[in-house]
Formats: sequence, structure tokens, C-alpha cells
Amino acid sequence: MHILILSHYFVPENNAPAARVHALAREWTRQGHRVTVITSAPNVPTGVVFEGYRNHLVQQEWIDGIRTVRVWTYLAANRGRLRRGFNFLSYFVTAGVAGALLRPRADVVVATSPQFFAGCAGLPVSRAHGAPFVLEIRDIWPASIIAVGALKEGHVVRALENLERALYAAADHIVTVGAGYRQHLLDRGVPGAKVEVVTNGVDSALFVPQASDETLRARLGLTGKYVVTYAGTVGMAHGLEVVLRAGHRLREHGRDDIVLLVVGDGACRAELEQAAHDQGLGNVVFTGMVERAQLPVYLASSDACLVHIRDEALFSTVLPSKIFEDAVMEKPVIAGLRGEGSDILAAADCGIVFAPDDDAALTAAVERLADDPEEGRRLGRNGRRFVLEHYDRRSLARDYLAILERVRADFATRR
Repeated sequence: MHILILSHYFVPENNAPAARVHALAREWTRQGHRVTVITSAPNVPTGVVFEGYRNHLVQQEWIDGIRTVRVWTYLAANRGRLRRGFNFLSYFVTAGVAGALLRPRADVVVATSPQFFAGCAGLPVSRAHGAPFVLEIRDIWPASIIAVGALKEGHVVRALENLERALYAAADHIVTVGAGYRQHLLDRGVPGAKVEVVTNGVDSALFVPQASDETLRARLGLTGKYVVTYAGTVGMAHGLEVVLRAGHRLREHGRDDIVLLVVGDGACRAELEQAAHDQGLGNVVFTGMVERAQLPVYLASSDACLVHIRDEALFSTVLPSKIFEDAVMEKPVIAGLRGEGSDILAAADCGIVFAPDDDAALTAAVERLADDPEEGRRLGRNGRRFVLEHYDRRSLARDYLAILERVRADFATRR
């Protein structure tokens, strides 16, 4: 097949959507299929184009055998509403035009959220190619942007909700990254036969346990410390204010042997880092963005890992990919989650789950593991074994490919 993917984010950007699309496309290419990705110039999260790239109307490169077509977008940092809205809409227009004109024709078109308008662009592109349209839901829009306070109820939200329902109805098939997302769609009236789940997973070739990098720990001021690392987007949905509150509690408890490390960037990183500085929280350290290829080194140099999502009902549907990356590195996972993510951690017996936003519970979990390193090692071993068995991305990519092949065959029969 020729599989055409529309994704606002792609490598060398190192967020979760970019990593998922790259892993899927790379495996489908290995299986002998032609894969094209239409994306933007890499610029997330700062809105500044990465070195070696330009924000041209159209440019093309090949990455791991994947034809990568980059289209012009209005650039904006990962914060604020108006400029990001223009960024999303510009991708909808330029990716839609480029996708419709792309040759050779695609056999199936996959459009992935976030963001919402990437999904919208997939519909006219699929029609131009006479190909089935598969919508991938990685984020529930507009509900998720309402949940974090980025939009308030009103005419804009109602228009987006109408567009959301129309997009679900128009898609030939829908793939979600978690069972919670699937249930949300069913609650919205989408037929169950139309929706399947292909979860997030882990690149087991990249995330391999290794020795701690003591030079890195020394550079970050972590020598001799018990290090708990949050690695990922520092966004509105992640509620990392809880880390600062836990830092206060650890200081009050006299636990100067423990450091909370935040690896990554996002809309809230600068504000949180400034707050930590103003409050004199030397036990909360921010690195800013690091290259994805370096992420395993940071995790290997940690003693435990943190995953956290704000305590909103909608976010109980979220299944963060960082769960799998942390666990496969043989690190115990401390997770402020509800829903499917917490169930997976319980089944794997690889961490401690606490109520989101509860800094007292987070502090207790951190102290418990710091005081019992053997328990941490046991949880870490459990996590790696469980993830390799159930959430290896190459295996998940093959499952996804089977869905695409079936959707293509069904589409051809209907025609």
C-alpha cells in the first residue's frame, strides 16, 4: 500500500505524537509499504524552526525510508490561543492542498490528532485520492482544551463540537490510543464497529536500560541524590504545579537527599521554573528540552520516574506513552493518574499510583521508594518485563497495519 499520514508533528520533534507517527511509519516501511508523512517544519515547542530547516511552502526529505513532505505553517510557540489557532488552521490549509496534489495516489489516508485540524485536513485529502479515511484520536477535542481552561463554553466551542461530530461521521474508520478514548467516542454516538484501539507503546530499540551517566548527574547537581524524573511535555494538562508543592514538603521533611527533575519543555515550563527559583526550591531542577535520542540517558540516570495528569474527569481517558518509556528502562513509576493508565501500572506491578494533584501522596511515594531501593528495583524489573510483552511498538504497528489493510479492502468492496 501507499499510506499517507497527516501529522502536525514529526521527528526531529521529540513529543509523543511525533514519536508515535515515526515509529509506525518506520515499521510499515520495513514491511514493504510506501509511507508518506505530510507535516510542518520542526519547531515545537518554541515556534522556532530547528537548525537545518526552513519554513518553506513545500520541502521534502527522506527519514528512515519515509517520504517526509513539510509544508509552510504560521509558526507559534506552544502557548497562548490566538497564534496557536493560526498555526493549526494554516496546517489545515497547506497540508490539505499538498495532500490533495500528492502523487502517486495514496491507498489509505491516516490523519492524526492532536491537533484537531490535522484530522480535518485528512477528509478532503482522502476524497481527492479516492482512498479510505482513517482518523486517529490521540486527544479529545474540543473537550480537552476546555478542561485545561484554554477555551470557554460559547459559540466557538459549539462550532468545534459540531465539526467534531461531523468528522467522526465522515471517517471510514477511527483508531484511538486507549480504551477510554474509545468509550468517549461511543458515548458520542460513534458505532462501536467503527472504532478500534492501538495503544501507545515504546521503541524498545531506543529505550534500553544502561548505566547511570555520572557526568550528567554531576552537571545537573544530582550527585549523591535520589532522583525522581518527569520526562515529557510540560503543558497545561500535566499539572506539574504538584511537583513544586512536593518540593516544599520534601524540604520541610528535611529530605535534602531527594531531587525532583523535570526534563522537557512546554507551555508551562518557564513559569514553573521561575516559580521554583523564586521559592528557593533547589530540590526541583528543570533541564528544558532535550533531544529524544538523549532521553534514555536521563532516565537511566534517574532512580524513579514520575507521570502526572491533572485531575479532570476527561483526563482519565489519557494513556501517556511516557508510562511505557519509563517502565521499560527498569525504573519504578510514580503516577498521578486515573483510568486505564493506573490500571496498567497495577497489572504490571511496576509503580505507585496516587491521586492526581495530591502533593502529600506524591511526597509519600517518593520517600517510600527513596528509603527502599530494593523495592524500586523489583518494580523496575516488573515494568520492563510487562511492557516488552504487551506494548512494543513494532508489534503494535503490525496490528495497526492489519486494520489499514482491512479498511482498504472494505472500502474497495463498497466502491
